[in-house]
Amino acid sequence: MPVTMPHLRLTGAQILRDGALQSRSIAFAEGRITRGPLPEVDLSGYLVLPGIIDLHGDAFERHIAPRPSAPFPIATGLRATDREAAANGVTTAWLAQSWSWEGGLRGPEFTLDLLEALGHYRRDHALTDLRVQIRCETHTVETEALLLEAIRRHGVDYVVFNNHLEEAVQMMASRPEDLMVWAKKAGRSPQEHMKIVQDARRQAREVPRFLCRLAEQFDALGVTYGSHDDPDGETRETFSMIGAKICEFPTARSAAALARAVGDPILMGAPNVVRGGSQSGNIAAGELIRAGLCDALVSDYYYPALHQAAFALCDQGILPLAAAWEMISTRPAEILRLPDRGRLDPGLRADMVVINEETRAIEATICGGRITHLAGEAAHRFAMRPQRAAAMAAE
Repeated sequence: MPVTMPHLRLTGAQILRDGALQSRSIAFAEGRITRGPLPEVDLSGYLVLPGIIDLHGDAFERHIAPRPSAPFPIATGLRATDREAAANGVTTAWLAQSWSWEGGLRGPEFTLDLLEALGHYRRDHALTDLRVQIRCETHTVETEALLLEAIRRHGVDYVVFNNHLEEAVQMMASRPEDLMVWAKKAGRSPQEHMKIVQDARRQAREVPRFLCRLAEQFDALGVTYGSHDDPDGETRETFSMIGAKICEFPTARSAAALARAVGDPILMGAPNVVRGGSQSGNIAAGELIRAGLCDALVSDYYYPALHQAAFALCDQGILPLAAAWEMISTRPAEILRLPDRGRLDPGLRADMVVINEETRAIEATICGGRITHLAGEAAHRFAMRPQRAAAMAAE
């Protein structure tokens, strides 16, 4: 069935262009921002902002397995994730999928199933531009060939390196009850899980060469890569030296400071901003933003936090709204090298979010010129005004 691509001009709203909110109109046709006379929709009282680009989100896991013992088909979870992303103004999103010795929904086998399912879903059903970010655990040396084949076959364009092994080791020693929960999620007994952890630790000497080989292949394939949860500047420097330039969720100021010193982009979680701190007790995103040590915000585990974080930064006097919004649109587009989105300029993809200026509710999302979410008063305006324009033109 052909996709409906409306040709419209949005008038009366405050439009984010050239780093400032401006009273002007914006038109789109054939999926692109354009110029010229088109049927008008009066959006007085609304903001029209660039579509949100989310570089890391794992909320999809809850849609695929609402409970560890109650998984649903991947396609069902992708559809729910797609709708949730669109309802929260997201037009491009990377699903952060682990490639880990942990197994279960975070193991390589499930990642392959997810990539396959997403390929089918994107072709026939997707509203949002959904992609996969692979979170590769460093101690998965034996999966090298399988990982590279998956990246080539499915066109994966973003990888970050994780190392949660020491967390598991500490858990074995001090919190065995948590280890039991972790093992159950992976479908293993605690004893089996402990053996997996111990086997992974034995790979330690091979890990540096493994990461360097992957980095060389990623460069050849055009894959953007970085690291996750850097605990200090030394770790960030090590990853930066092999080409893993993106610093995702640094857990200490020193890691972020090193990233800034060498020009590596720094990503933090939007929920951290909205809640006023990290849910895991790490450094507060607001502190890094105030210090100029954060470039972009991501959904992490909660899509609604993205636009809420932009308004929170504005309300707290940390950034003006235009600059805050760039952290979830313009800067992510630059970091992942997407020159056709992140701004509302003629010729670019028509990716935009319509927000009620009074309530700050997202009432419409337009992705590639297609309306992917519509609610509230904005829904009535979109439904009625083009019809009236067409009736006037016919008279």
